[in-house]
Amino acid sequence: MDISAIVQKQRDYFYTDATKSVKFRMAALKKLHKAISENERMIFDALKADLNKNDFEGYMSEVGIVLEDCRFAIRHLRGWARPRHAHTPFAQFASRSFVVKDPYGVALIMSPWNYPFQLTLAPLVGAIAAGNCAIIKPSAYSPATSQAIADLISAIFPPEYIKVIQGGRAENAALLEMKFDYIFFTGSTSVGHLVMEKASKYLTPVSLELGGKSPAIVDETANIRLAATRIAWGKYLNAGQTCVAPDYVLVHESKKEELIHELRRAIKEFFPAGALKDDSYVRIINEKQFERLITYLPKEKPVIGGKYDRAKLRIVPTVLDNAAFDSPVMREEIFGPILPLISYTNIDDVIAILRDKPKSLALYLFTSKKETEKKILRSISFGGGCINDTIIHLATSHMGFGGVGGSGMGAYHGKLSFDTFTHQKSIVDKKTWIDLPLRYRPYSNFKFKLIRMFLK
Repeated sequence: MDISAIVQKQRDYFYTDATKSVKFRMAALKKLHKAISENERMIFDALKADLNKNDFEGYMSEVGIVLEDCRFAIRHLRGWARPRHAHTPFAQFASRSFVVKDPYGVALIMSPWNYPFQLTLAPLVGAIAAGNCAIIKPSAYSPATSQAIADLISAIFPPEYIKVIQGGRAENAALLEMKFDYIFFTGSTSVGHLVMEKASKYLTPVSLELGGKSPAIVDETANIRLAATRIAWGKYLNAGQTCVAPDYVLVHESKKEELIHELRRAIKEFFPAGALKDDSYVRIINEKQFERLITYLPKEKPVIGGKYDRAKLRIVPTVLDNAAFDSPVMREEIFGPILPLISYTNIDDVIAILRDKPKSLALYLFTSKKETEKKILRSISFGGGCINDTIIHLATSHMGFGGVGGSGMGAYHGKLSFDTFTHQKSIVDKKTWIDLPLRYRPYSNFKFKLIRMFLK
């Protein structure tokens, strides 16, 4: 496969200006929405093959989110794409100022395996809406979904407009050597470093949607039963293979035992016959990740769960008590159905600890005290999150989703997806019927006094 030729063909096509009209973009978004709707079964079967994901989770956390992003973009695109009027300073009389929404050009979208459909197609919605061409590189670890995406895209778009490139590390490396106009990457922090390094060669702008250890804080005023239910749902969704899953829980020591009791209840309600006997329970993506995860279990003495099925790559929902920040399970993002608990006595200590850690992609606070809510939101930097819930902050087209610091840069969903793939081109249209000589040489004290009047 000649990747260089593919990129050049897309650049040539972009320079025809075919992708820039709103009519073209709307038609492309409608094609994408229609194709996804008509091929739901193919997508669900692919997600089942890669992750054993059931149809409900497949629609709720993947297909449905992309369809809503498509609908939202179609509904609002004309307004987003319209040039924006800007105020003109009196010093620039006589002229008008406006901002043109300009697509970057040829975009590269690199996606991970954990939500292989949503995290590939949701950024594509933004790239299409903004008027770009795009090369999509889905993960090799989710081959069935990658093939489904390739089949879906090739059936509705020509390769000079949207192209899916499959493969592994060799294809990733080759793509990152190419000159793109924008790179949108979702994946691990370690690979994010490499993507940014390669992008710097051409000064290519990037969005990095990474991860990290996202904490949940449960204070002494929280509704513990509800907190346990919502933490368990967020943690064990997709078997914990979610970048915004609560990675660990900081719980007030007076509520720890109650939280453990309620987590046990919630897990039992979610998996009445046991997770290992539940045909709809998601599996760990591959043996490498499975073996990494089970190394945490004998060291930490689970108080809930701890069992696993190596043949089916399944680990039951597990809770670890009395974890320490220097223990192995706390040294990296867990990305699996293992939840460490760490108790605390003072919320100010929690703030001090979290400020000293890399900035997380998400943070979840369970409290009934507005004072605590305000203190946490004011004192800790993180990508986004919820008060008294988990994960749902990303499932909306009305707010952006993204990280900060080590958890990423840039945001998308809804209008921010359009903005991400759009350059805001500022224009001053200067009139020709008058030309004030103030700015021209020769300079004088009189001109200096006038310029100080206008610019101060």
